[in-house]
Amino acid sequence: MSKSTPIFGKLTPMLPAGKDLQTAATFYEQKLGFEVTYQDNGMVILQRSGVEIMLLNNDDPHTAAQTSLRIQLSDVTALYDEYQLQGIAPFHQNEGAGLGTIQTTPWGTREFAVRDLAGVCITFYERLSQ
Repeated sequence: MSKSTPIFGKLTPMLPAGKDLQTAATFYEQKLGFEVTYQDNGMVILQRSGVEIMLLNNDDPHTAAQTSLRIQLSDVTALYDEYQLQGIAPFHQNEGAGLGTIQTTPWGTREFAVRDLAGVCITFYERLSQ
């Protein structure tokens, strides 16, 4: 029996892409700043800095609406400004992609959320100094 302790590396979420895998990949590239590192008919792997996301050819809107994840970063305001320049509509304007507002939370973060074309919610956050 091994006495070493496993060390976790990174987490790669597998997300439903919605009705059109290529359109979803383009949104992640052009609006969210990710780069495609692999693509076939069933999935697209995208990366930005140390974050990797897999988009799957799945258009179940219930799965997408129930899927969310959080990504920690160093400057949430800079990313928010970048996404505003990309013209992502506010959450309340349509049922497609949406951009939330930056908020400070009681648990010590500044964060905002983006909803992708399929309805998956991604929250970007930074920890506030203690």
